[in-house]
Amino acid sequence: MHVGNYLALVHHSEEQLNRALMTVASHHGDEPDITQICEFLAERSRVNIEALKPLIDRYAEEKSDEPERLTQALFKEPRTGSLALLRDLHDLWLMANEVQLCWIVLLQAARALRDKELEAVCEKCNGQTKRQIAWLMSRIQQAAPQALVVA
Repeated sequence: MHVGNYLALVHHSEEQLNRALMTVASHHGDEPDITQICEFLAERSRVNIEALKPLIDRYAEEKSDEPERLTQALFKEPRTGSLALLRDLHDLWLMANEVQLCWIVLLQAARALRDKELEAVCEKCNGQTKRQIAWLMSRIQQAAPQALVVA
């Protein structure tokens, strides 16, 4: 059984998303909503990480460095300005979609195993991730005209 592989993947992906959100919050403090909302979204990832602990204890984790490699590819150095904000939001959106896909895969495994606890955690955490993605998409749509046209 490879449930531990995806538990590790979602665990470390949530951690990387949390760190990236906090980094974007600190780099774009001049945008009125970015700091507060990114910190709020990072807290959602922290809650999801906490929800994983009993599942990791039960299924164990199979270590993976894949989430770290994704973060390194997307966030090489701090960026500033309106185009940089758009790119950072884009990168966060990609990371959040990686997290969501992990939750979906684990949800399917939970259903196959008839593990109600795993299923409940996956559904709840996936809901949080969907909200993160929705906010990121809205903010990308707001930032795009300013960054690409007005620059």
